[in-house]
Amino acid sequence: MRADALRNREKILAAAVRAFTTQGLDAHLEQIAKDAGVGTATLYRNFPTREALVEAVYRNEVAGLCDAATALLAQHAPLEALRAWTRLFLDYVTAKYGMIDALRAIAATGGNPYGHSREMIRDAIGTLMDACTAAGEIRTDIRPADIAAALEGIALTSAGAEHREQAERLLDLTLDGLAHRP
Repeated sequence: MRADALRNREKILAAAVRAFTTQGLDAHLEQIAKDAGVGTATLYRNFPTREALVEAVYRNEVAGLCDAATALLAQHAPLEALRAWTRLFLDYVTAKYGMIDALRAIAATGGNPYGHSREMIRDAIGTLMDACTAAGEIRTDIRPADIAAALEGIALTSAGAEHREQAERLLDLTLDGLAHRP
């Protein structure tokens, strides 16, 4: 893909995340194209259907979330990287909720928008936890699947901007429970 075409694709995906997060399925594709600074033909060339755009947005968000684990570890101490990543997880879930009806519709027609997302997220958590364990910052009896389940529970019960403060408190409580105890 040419550099300009790749930039246009990324701008469309970023505009679509904002639109789906705030408007859900009511988001107009023409407005997404306008917000991305591209024409509707460019949007449809990249994403011929609304479902294709929703699926691409979801997959892009998962990839960005998972890639952030390594980037955060390069910038922060392991436990702080894990804390920062859990906040990104909340952002990811917030974006996902705006698209949930569309994702369900895709799944109902036989598509698989989720693909390997659960495994990718657990692998990212595993990378962060391995670094924390190596640094002696967390217990060794907790598995990435345990943290993923806790994060999903926190996200489900604290979804939405009005509950963000509570969700962050619950994240801190969960991470404090991971602390290494001599």
